[in-house]
Amino acid sequence: MLFGIDLLSSYTLLIFPRVIMCLISFVNDYCIYKMSISHNLKYDIRMLALASSGVILTFGIRSFSNTIEMALCSVLLYLVSECLILSNTVIYQKEFLEEKYDKADKIGDRVKYFKMRMSLPKHSYHNVVILSTICVIGIFNRPTFILFGLPIIFHWMIRGFGTRSVTFMDFNIRMLLFILSGLPALFVIVIVDSLHYEYLSLAAVYIMEISIENFLVTPVNFVRYNLNPENTAAHGEHPKWLHMLVNIPLLFNVLGVIAVCSFGSMFYKFCKKEFQNLPQTQSFVSLMTSAIFVPVLLLSLFNHQEPRFLIPVTVPIIMLHSPKLILGVNVTSFLKESQWSVLRSLSTRVNFAISGKFVAKIWYFVNFIFVIFFGFVHQGGVVQLADHFSKHHQELLSSTSQIHLVTSHIYNIPESLLILPHSNALYTNQNSGQKYKKSRRFFIHEYGGMELDEMFKKIKLLTDVAEVREKTKNIKYEMFVAVPTSKAFELNEIFHKHQAIFNFKEEKIFYPHLSVEAFPNFHHLLHPCEVNLENDSTQTCENESEIDDDDEIFSVASVSRKFLSFARQFGLVVYRVEVKRKTL
Repeated sequence: MLFGIDLLSSYTLLIFPRVIMCLISFVNDYCIYKMSISHNLKYDIRMLALASSGVILTFGIRSFSNTIEMALCSVLLYLVSECLILSNTVIYQKEFLEEKYDKADKIGDRVKYFKMRMSLPKHSYHNVVILSTICVIGIFNRPTFILFGLPIIFHWMIRGFGTRSVTFMDFNIRMLLFILSGLPALFVIVIVDSLHYEYLSLAAVYIMEISIENFLVTPVNFVRYNLNPENTAAHGEHPKWLHMLVNIPLLFNVLGVIAVCSFGSMFYKFCKKEFQNLPQTQSFVSLMTSAIFVPVLLLSLFNHQEPRFLIPVTVPIIMLHSPKLILGVNVTSFLKESQWSVLRSLSTRVNFAISGKFVAKIWYFVNFIFVIFFGFVHQGGVVQLADHFSKHHQELLSSTSQIHLVTSHIYNIPESLLILPHSNALYTNQNSGQKYKKSRRFFIHEYGGMELDEMFKKIKLLTDVAEVREKTKNIKYEMFVAVPTSKAFELNEIFHKHQAIFNFKEEKIFYPHLSVEAFPNFHHLLHPCEVNLENDSTQTCENESEIDDDDEIFSVASVSRKFLSFARQFGLVVYRVEVKRKTL
């Protein structure tokens, strides 16, 4: 306890990591500010766009590896953009002084230009150790960092290409130094991981009994798993175009649509060989564009695609396209550049532009809806469910009862929030000093998107086993089932059919909660019999003939009742299941 607050509670275990992630997210703000200042760009609109982004306000404060990946990508972008400025400045000055040196007639002038050229800062291998170390850390955090870091590091390696000062040999040397500079960080992380996961022990190091099997390289396991299409398909298969056409607009709304359209325009110009209308290879625009779409296209090759995978492209999208919140969008110029002749002909007749104010309104409104949905509604009952059972479990610490929780159509419950005692940990009795272990008393049975009929069979099997243990070993138990309230109608019907075997009672409902896997049943909106979450699956209609009357169906009382019935489906309901014991 500290200041009357229980530090070991599900709430503090939820909030504390999010506070840490919130502090880490300010790395993105700092990088945007520094890049804007360095390239003489307006930083205020970019930082405002970042601060109002739904991605930052929801995913940016969650303890996702993707959030760490975003921060590391932002630092990488900032350092490489600084290297671009330094290299361009130094190369320009160096070639200018070399030209002056060649044209100088006097020895004194040549000496002066030579000294000035030699005093220029070194730029070719600038920040190589820092960049390499960040890449190693990023890959061990999440191996997909390779895809995000690849275009950024490539721009670092090709700095100065096309000038007399930088040749292909410089590219090869930069690549070699980059690889060598990452070896110390790689060695340290592999040793720490191997010790943490007990592949390697200090005793084995002391007696020098070490082999290659004692070292753990965690990204290798990640890559092996995800290279198998069957493994990724187990998490859900998605079409290849989902990232580009759905996930980017979903995460970044109007700026995401502008980014996709801008990239489509660039790709069309590239196919038409209009290279003069494309950004230069070593420019800031090229760096940001490749940092967005190279990883997106590479991630699209995998058959499992989630929006959170694209979190690291937030900063480059905002750096490139957030000024549209002030300047607006000229639709006519976009139509002129379109590959479709119909759209190009339309541009001669239509002079249409979307003002910056309107674009900004769309940006803020959609982000507000995004935050409400992903921050509070989507799977919102899972944390409340974990908090409820963490308190319920604490009440049973002095007993030998076991708790079984069956879930379906919801996210996995974070067991850390349940504050369960570790079954392998040793505890000490304060009175006798005797060591003992606590047996496991809380069991979670998560069945994902399993059909409720199949889930009922699992519940029946679990209760049969628990009943046998109670009779033979006197181990009492409690059985609970948690499903979205949109599935309550179906689940009630199933248990109603087996009411001779089970008592089925509502324990609690947590609001708000929405599972994409179990959307509310819109077709029940005007259903004559509503879901009764307490006992039976349906309420009997006293006079069904009255239901056919349109005045009755669309009366204020009926509509309000149906609306409340629909609103209740945005919840997570917990049922207590008890076996009916036969009495002699």
